[in-house]
Amino acid sequence: MRAERTDHHSGGRIVVAEDEKPLAQMVATYLSRDGFHVEQAHTGVQALDSVRAEEPDVLILDLGLPGLDGIEVCRRVRAMSECYVLILTARGSENDKLLGLAAGADDYITKPFSVRELVARVHAVLRRPRTGNPPQDSVRVVGDLTIDLAGHEIRRADAVLPLTRTEFNLLVALSAAPNRALSRRQLIDAVWDTSWVGDERIVDVHIGHLRRKLGEEPDGGGLIETVRGVGYRMVPR
Repeated sequence: MRAERTDHHSGGRIVVAEDEKPLAQMVATYLSRDGFHVEQAHTGVQALDSVRAEEPDVLILDLGLPGLDGIEVCRRVRAMSECYVLILTARGSENDKLLGLAAGADDYITKPFSVRELVARVHAVLRRPRTGNPPQDSVRVVGDLTIDLAGHEIRRADAVLPLTRTEFNLLVALSAAPNRALSRRQLIDAVWDTSWVGDERIVDVHIGHLRRKLGEEPDGGGLIETVRGVGYRMVPR
């Protein structure tokens, strides 16, 4: 459990891992003005140390860090933290975006970027989940899957699945409408944010993660089905 905070920052904790120190300072300044407690890291090792020490709500992660690169940092962070990871990647580098998402990142923003847009993205990820307080019947059962909304836990065959927050929220969105096909845009609006702009294939990457953790085939046939030309649906089995 995270120790009780003693600082006066209402927005949450953020680690900015960026090797360009002037850029890191500028981002940190804008976030601090918005009420966040911000720590900076300038190498991959420093980023990991900061995540361990700060237990942040959000990690802003440049993929081009010296030492350990951002992809490896993201993989290691995912093994020890549920914080949201927002990766920074070079303009037009689609492969970097997909690699970052495959490593467990929740969102990305391309360089060069507007710091105000970055701050807006941080607020967007912190608004997840957007479902408000869990209902009284806050446990859903879909097939052999048990979804504990209040406890933020997914169980299958009495085993707790190690899902990230985004994967959990995606599964919650699908389970809220069993047998109903949801488009990628609908899932983005429910899990990311209605103002999110970017490649809708981010949904496909996270669905792939979910299927793997559910022990299902990449192409479907399990609880999560692909609806060609539309998106995805959850089918109780």
